[in-house]
Amino acid sequence: MPEAKSKAQQRAAGAALSAKRGETDIDDLQGASRQMYDSMSEEELEEMASTDRSDLPENADGD
Repeated sequence: MPEAKSKAQQRAAGAALSAKRGETDIDDLQGASRQMYDSMSEEELEEMASTDRSDLPENADGD
């Protein structure tokens, strides 16, 4: 299962997960969160969004 490489990636996964669950509007997603919504399962998004943030950089290369 995927793990977030940065805090920004984790936030994008959380936004995509929220939309996947119907908690937020899909049209509100932009950029990475929209791509994640389209290409990842709910289980993958949940794993990425739940990554421990304490050791993550704000942005990773490519974020």
